[in-house]
Amino acid sequence: MTEIQDLIKQIRAFRDARDWQQFHNSKDLAVALSIEASELLELFLWKGNEDANPDKLKEELADVLMYAILLADKHGLDIKQIIEDKIKRNNEKYPVDKAKGTAKKYNEL
Repeated sequence: MTEIQDLIKQIRAFRDARDWQQFHNSKDLAVALSIEASELLELFLWKGNEDANPDKLKEELADVLMYAILLADKHGLDIKQIIEDKIKRNNEKYPVDKAKGTAKKYNEL
């Protein structure tokens, strides 16, 4: 079993022990993911770029990642594969010779 599969198993076990799968439809998982991402963002509000509390950062980032994993799992998506596919597409959209050192979007390169 891979580390990702082990994490998915642990997240499912936590969810299932509380009978929460009934609430985990795609829309609500996406909403929860967005809310947790906002809570992560809030850690940086009125602070310098790197001044978020590290313990709170870990906690909120874990929430974001768990909801993302649950949403992927619900749709039978292979997390490793979808990330690798996205990296491949990003490599095509952002070739090093054009994108290195710039924050421009791919259509502005």
